[in-house]
Amino acid sequence: MSDAASRLQEVKTRILEAERDAGRPAGSVTLVAVSKTFDIEHIEPVIAAGQRVFGENRVQEAQSKWPALKERHEDIELHLIGPLQSNKAKDAVALFDVIHTIDRDKIARAIKAEMEAQGRTPTLFIQVNTGGEPQKAGVLPEDADAFVKCCRDELGLAIEGLMCIPPADENPGLHFALLRKIAERNGLAGLSMGMSGDFDTAVAFGATHVRVGSAIFGTRDYPA
Repeated sequence: MSDAASRLQEVKTRILEAERDAGRPAGSVTLVAVSKTFDIEHIEPVIAAGQRVFGENRVQEAQSKWPALKERHEDIELHLIGPLQSNKAKDAVALFDVIHTIDRDKIARAIKAEMEAQGRTPTLFIQVNTGGEPQKAGVLPEDADAFVKCCRDELGLAIEGLMCIPPADENPGLHFALLRKIAERNGLAGLSMGMSGDFDTAVAFGATHVRVGSAIFGTRDYPA
């Protein structure tokens, strides 16, 4: 078994334990293995170990590896978890099965237009900037209700849930609780929250999707 495959099993075990500790059914949390910056040779052992749900941050990077992987493994489910530009909406709708990062009117409209043009219906999440951080994407918490309503009522988009990335220096549980509160009052079932350092906590707060990268694939080498 490869190191990544071994780490995958460890993460799955921790998710099962977190589900049990939270009194949630086993399998109620979807593990999104975040493969950004890793190439096909690093991803294949994780697929061979049984993982079928993967996440990527950038449309262009995903296009360089996932069409070939999806051709070989038809049951792969690919999630876009990074910021989306409107000029990439066409490619995103064509390639991804789930989009976690709708965060403004322009993106929502571009996604809507491409879904109609392509006849594809990816699952959609709205990203909420729970920490109000200027460098991060996401609708502000105080604007989230109105944006959900706009996406649903004006654009006719079937929004599945909400996504957040808590500030690195704050208690993530506070942000997970806030996201859950916003989701509950809008009747949204999906909660995409929790990463390598805090996914156990996210499960306790009701996450339906956790996005785990380095705990599976190891430390990333980012370009200088």
